[in-house]
Amino acid sequence: MDLALPLLLVRLIVGLAFAAHGAQKLFGWFGGYGLAGTGGFLETLGFRPGKAFAAAAGFAELAGGLLVAFGLFGPVGPALVISAMVVAIATVHLRNGFFAASNGVELPLLYLLIAVLYAFAGYGGLSLDAAFGIAGVWTAGLVWLFVGLGVVGGLANLAARRKAPAPAATPEGLDPAV
Repeated sequence: MDLALPLLLVRLIVGLAFAAHGAQKLFGWFGGYGLAGTGGFLETLGFRPGKAFAAAAGFAELAGGLLVAFGLFGPVGPALVISAMVVAIATVHLRNGFFAASNGVELPLLYLLIAVLYAFAGYGGLSLDAAFGIAGVWTAGLVWLFVGLGVVGGLANLAARRKAPAPAATPEGLDPAV
């Protein structure tokens, strides 16, 4: 069975949806909060400076989603998606259980797994990689390298988190508002 068309359809839907999440963070499109709003939220999670982390997350989602949608550069796009989803799962979604209705891990886990699938299976015959003749460049070793870089990138972002500074201690009986 030729899987080129199904691979293309899933790539377009998932890749463009993921890219739209990046556009929400970067530009405030599609009901997003842009760099300022997303940066403020990320600071509450310990990512400082928030705008820089928002820009990095938005870029990874936009670029990764577009590379997957177009089927270009093999495992590079999936690595960006994996990196972003490792962070999202660990910082926001894991504590909320499984289902998306409760902001659980369901949707980011699906994005991550689809990215892993495309990294290892390739994009199929209806992709820019196939059109440019570079689909065969992505050896198993390169795929593992990029998937590993995606995981390490996500973990490095998590390691860069800083806890909010503790409020200054005040002597007993003093009003801290004064």
